[in-house]
Amino acid sequence: MSGRLALFRGQDAVLLADAVSAAVNDAVGDAERSEVLDDFRGEDYEPGEVALACGTVSMFGGRVVVARDLQRFDAEQLAPVLAAIVDLPDDVDVVLVWEGKPASRRKTEPLTVLVAAVESAGGVVTLCDAPSGKAAGAWLAEQVGASSVQLSGRAREFVTARLGEDVARIRDVLSALEATYGPGAGPLDVEEVEPFVGESGGVPPWELTDAIDRGDVAVAVTRARRMVIGGGRHPLQVLATLHNHFERVARLEGSGARDERAAATVLGLKGSTFPAKKALSVAQRLGPDGVRRAFGLIARADVDLRGRSGLDAGAVLEVLVARLAVARSGSARVNATPPG
Repeated sequence: MSGRLALFRGQDAVLLADAVSAAVNDAVGDAERSEVLDDFRGEDYEPGEVALACGTVSMFGGRVVVARDLQRFDAEQLAPVLAAIVDLPDDVDVVLVWEGKPASRRKTEPLTVLVAAVESAGGVVTLCDAPSGKAAGAWLAEQVGASSVQLSGRAREFVTARLGEDVARIRDVLSALEATYGPGAGPLDVEEVEPFVGESGGVPPWELTDAIDRGDVAVAVTRARRMVIGGGRHPLQVLATLHNHFERVARLEGSGARDERAAATVLGLKGSTFPAKKALSVAQRLGPDGVRRAFGLIARADVDLRGRSGLDAGAVLEVLVARLAVARSGSARVNATPPG
C-alpha cells in the first residue's frame, strides 16, 4: 500500500464492479483483508465514518478505505471525505465509488466537486463505461481478443451485430463461454455462441435515420424495434429522434444552402460537417412536399402513441418508420392515415 487515491465512476454496474474489485485487490495485496480493509457501502454509513477511517492509524501497518455508493450524498454531506483526502497518510489507500449518472443538474454538483477534489489531491478518476459509437466496436474487439476463449470470424461478426449498443454485455457472454467450454477453447462458431448472447441489444439513433434516408424499409423497422426492445427506449423517445432528424432537414429545405459548409452554417453545427451533408442530401431529395409529408406522418404517429389509436405503441412506431422509409425511396404512395 502506498497512499493511493482513486475515484471510479460509471453507469455500467458490471464494469464498475470489476474495476473497483481489481483496485481493491491490488491495494490489499497479500495482507489479511479483515485487518486492513474498511469497506463502506449501501445506506449503512455516513461520510464522517469514511473520513475517520482515512485518518486512523492501523496497528497492522496499512489501511485500505473503500467508500461505495457516494451518489447518495450531496456536496455538503461529502465535505468530510473531501477534507480527508487532501492529506492522506502514506500508508492509506482510498477507493471512492460513484455509480450511475446524475439524475439532474442539482445532482451533478456533488460529482463535479468530488472529481475536482480527487484530481486536486493527486488521485486518479476512472470512467467505467463501455464506449459508444465507433469506439464501441474497437473496445468489443479488444475484450474478445483478451478472452481465454476464441471466436471464429463469423462468431465475432454475429456477436458485434447482436449486441449493438449494449457492448458491455460481452463480459458476461465471454465468462459464460469460458465456464461452459473451458479456457483456451475455440475457435467457437455462431452455433456455439448464440445461446449465450441473448436478445439483440439497442442500436444508436443514426442507424435508424440512415436506414430511413436510404429508403431501406426492412432495416429501418428492425432498427426501430431494437431501439425499443434492446435499447430500452420508449417509442415516444424514438419519435423525438425522428422529429429532430426531420426538423434539421426542414431547416435546410429552401434555405439556399448548396454545400455541406453552408448547410452546417444554417444548422449552427461546429466541427464535422458530415451531419450537415447528410441532412442536405435528404432535404434536396425530399423537397418541400416530402418534408411536409414526413412531418404529417410524425404528427399523426405522435397522437396515436398518446392513445388515439388502438394499435400497440411499438406497432405504431414501426408503421411510421416503414412509411417514412417508403416515402424516402419513392417506391410507393404513402397514406398518411395509419391503419386500424
